[in-house]
Amino acid sequence: MPTPEQVGAAYDEFGDLYAMTIGDVGLHVGRWVEPGERQPVATLGDLANRAQERQTAHHVTTLGLRPGEHLLDIGCGTGLPAVRMAQHSGGPVTGITVSREQVGKATATAADAGLSDRVSFHYGNVMDLDFADASFDAAMAIDVFVHLSDQAKGFRETERVLRPGGRFMMSQFTTRGTPAEDVVGAFTKTWCCTTPPTPAQTVAWAADAGLELEKAEDMTPNCAFSGELMALLFTERRPDIVARYGEELVVGMEPLIHLMRTFMRDHCGYYLFVFRKPL
Repeated sequence: MPTPEQVGAAYDEFGDLYAMTIGDVGLHVGRWVEPGERQPVATLGDLANRAQERQTAHHVTTLGLRPGEHLLDIGCGTGLPAVRMAQHSGGPVTGITVSREQVGKATATAADAGLSDRVSFHYGNVMDLDFADASFDAAMAIDVFVHLSDQAKGFRETERVLRPGGRFMMSQFTTRGTPAEDVVGAFTKTWCCTTPPTPAQTVAWAADAGLELEKAEDMTPNCAFSGELMALLFTERRPDIVARYGEELVVGMEPLIHLMRTFMRDHCGYYLFVFRKPL
């Protein structure tokens, strides 16, 4: 089980690697499939960024913030999803992350968008939130909870800081079937995370915390394609990755990337959940 400090250190060290292999827009799985869209892209990197922008737009629509609502962005990454949410709602957004590097990048993202007055980012751990009860109208956590050593505690803390009627939107990696130990191990080592749970376990943790399920969307095909693209970009951008991290680390990662790709293709599920705190 990685500690918050280990997860933060991993993103501090390998944030550039993730950006080079899955897209540098939001550091999350992209929405690859949009019915009826046939717009071409010039490079794999462009494709990755377009998918992340599309996924962020889907998150904005799914959460449906009302004007002026205060959002808690758990695991804010480099800040663009929080900025998009604030632009949509006109309300404040508070983002937290265990990566100090991301705090700086996200703060710059808000400043570039002219939103520093109502979008802020801080170092923080969802398993021990430094906020009073009922502080937020809504919360979101995109590709975050799989990093937690105690997901049940993360749900309890999120429920605590939500106001009655507040919504919590989160994406969750899940496990399908019975992957080989080296296959699932490559995924957890690549992402500094725990073994993904089942969808049912995720819903059970939320229910135990007092949150009611409002929506569940199976987005597994997008996750599988993200794994394929990540492997392709790792190969295509190998010289850039070597220049950033050194030949020894890249050689050590090559077998992990192959096994991680296998896990994401054959055994990884991916769901978008919306929960609500009862009135």
